[in-house]
Amino acid sequence: MATSAPEADKKFSLPTLTAMVIGSMVGAGVFSLPARFGVATGILGSLIAWGIAGVGMLMLAFVFQTLAIRKPALDAGVFIYAKAGFGDYAGFNSAIGFWASTIAGNAFYWVFITATVGAFYDGFGDGDTVLAVAVSTVGVWVFHVLIARGVRNAAIINRIITVFKILPIIVFIIVLFVSFDAGVFADNFFAYDDLSSLDEQIRNTMIITTFVFLGIEGASVYSRYARKRTDVGRATVLGFLSVLALFALVTTSSYSVMPQPEMATTRQPSMVGVFESVVGAWGETFISIAVIISVLGAYLAWTLMAAEVMYAPARSDDLPEFLGRENDDGTPISALIVTSIAVQSLLLLTLVIDDALNFMLDLCTSLALIPYFLAAAYALKLTITGEAYEEVGARTRRKEAIIAGAATVYTLFLFDAAGLEFLLLSTVILAPATLLYVKARAERGARLFTPTEIGLFAIIVVGAVSGVIGLATGTIAP
Repeated sequence: MATSAPEADKKFSLPTLTAMVIGSMVGAGVFSLPARFGVATGILGSLIAWGIAGVGMLMLAFVFQTLAIRKPALDAGVFIYAKAGFGDYAGFNSAIGFWASTIAGNAFYWVFITATVGAFYDGFGDGDTVLAVAVSTVGVWVFHVLIARGVRNAAIINRIITVFKILPIIVFIIVLFVSFDAGVFADNFFAYDDLSSLDEQIRNTMIITTFVFLGIEGASVYSRYARKRTDVGRATVLGFLSVLALFALVTTSSYSVMPQPEMATTRQPSMVGVFESVVGAWGETFISIAVIISVLGAYLAWTLMAAEVMYAPARSDDLPEFLGRENDDGTPISALIVTSIAVQSLLLLTLVIDDALNFMLDLCTSLALIPYFLAAAYALKLTITGEAYEEVGARTRRKEAIIAGAATVYTLFLFDAAGLEFLLLSTVILAPATLLYVKARAERGARLFTPTEIGLFAIIVVGAVSGVIGLATGTIAP
């Protein structure tokens, strides 16, 4: 059936979807790249790291593109792939993992903004003071009201902000390459003296390279709004390739003007200090303003995604019914309220966490690996079983099997790079969240667990207990 004109007006075009992907990825992470890479590796290690991350995340982008084509009816976001491939409880954990990741990411954004302001006003500190939390709280609820007035209006605002936050980053790259210092660049190329082995250096960059690409699934999350289903995959790949080039250039240009040991100790957001060292005092203000614009835009995009990720499972009977309610403007209001309250709670937690900035970043990344892995594994499963490939040539099926297999292996590698600590913290969140699943199943009179799902639940509970013990004994330190 053709889409009516009023309905078509509510749909997202390819440029809007692409802007959602770019807007979701270009946030705070890019402004922290110089110091995060400087503390871990030199130019050689960074080039290898971006190569690995680029190939791995490109395979994941292709997975989302493939799933959009092979399974066009699955338009409820990333979690639906886990549900279709591995059952209702796996889908639930994918949805909660993704949602919790966006919550940690959004808390990180407010800490990052207030830490930026802290360079000018001591009361904000590193984004973890009472004043910082108070200002962040106001911001959370201002954005809540904005989004509550309509998802489409918020998406249009995001598209405008995306343009304005990309421009300062391009200026940063151009100015630093114009100021290229061959001696500094040569000294930074290997930079092994005070660092670990090259393979360990590369491993130490994997969390930040994954974090900056979070949001790659943005088009999939909004697939129900797309004018054309094929635009979902195109927007994912276009958005990814754009930001990969941007991130790699930011890192390489930074190594061309500042010695690696100085980069490693630069205050976050480290792009500020690097740019200031080249152009003088005005550089601090210029990049700081860019940080605030960029992060607010990313926060908007991620809050949209967080609400959508709770809304879609509620509409497909995987979360309690109340989370599927919309207001008169078509916004998933119950999911938005829960999301805003959760971000607010994590902001209060930053008052007692050491190094809240990096903790939120690492937790956000680790939680996102769950839905990424399950989506990649589902794409691989389809190529093995042949489902959705009945009228597709063997060559195409083999190619897509290789892509899905590479994406699956890459996400498993990222679990290892993240470390057991954050995997256990993920289960600490997933285990109690299962109560939402129990409520949803009870509302529909559905069977709670299959035998396989009982096993998965048991593993999650054991992990959660281990995580709580680790937190209590100090072996896991938030």
